[in-house]
Amino acid sequence: MGVVAIGVSFGAVAVTSGVPGWMAVALSVFVFAGGAQFMAVSLATAGNPVAAVVAGLLLNARHLPFGLALGDMFRPGRGRMLLGAHLLSDESAALALSLPPGPARRRAYWRLAWVLVFAWNGGTVLGVILVDAVGDPAALGLDAANPASLLALTLPALRHREMRGPVLTGALVCVLTTPFLPAGLPVLLASAGLLLLVPSPFRFRFRPGGRP
Repeated sequence: MGVVAIGVSFGAVAVTSGVPGWMAVALSVFVFAGGAQFMAVSLATAGNPVAAVVAGLLLNARHLPFGLALGDMFRPGRGRMLLGAHLLSDESAALALSLPPGPARRRAYWRLAWVLVFAWNGGTVLGVILVDAVGDPAALGLDAANPASLLALTLPALRHREMRGPVLTGALVCVLTTPFLPAGLPVLLASAGLLLLVPSPFRFRFRPGGRP
């Protein structure tokens, strides 16, 4: 339901921004990335389509580690791998990575991926068709649906002590840089929190007795 709501919001925002309805639907089918699509629409309507493409690619760079972690599920076959990569999303990756490797993980990934395909594209079509009825998406709070869903995906990581530092550091970097940097860049900078997971020669563990 949340993905449908965000799709409706995107369809309505795109059309009200001057993007043809067919192009909004094509973006949802061939790009299939909510944050990148919202950014692309805002930058393209501002007269900078090249920046829209580059920003979308940078924003979706976060999917690279998802692909490395889940790549074994897309085999065998190049066609299956390409389709699995195209359908990769924050939600499907989060669900799959919460399960141990095996058939259950693969089933969960593919089932949720196809549910999201129909929910996202169906929502976009509804937004394009019902744009006059939807009115201002922000007035209905639909613009908050995407960040709320991403927050819900992040919260389970806080159960693991080793992940709290990277998650909270990334969130702090994003919040502090948002007022000063172009849209999308703070999200990329938030990945700096992952540096806390890199082994450091200056990081020590102390054994009983006080010796490192």
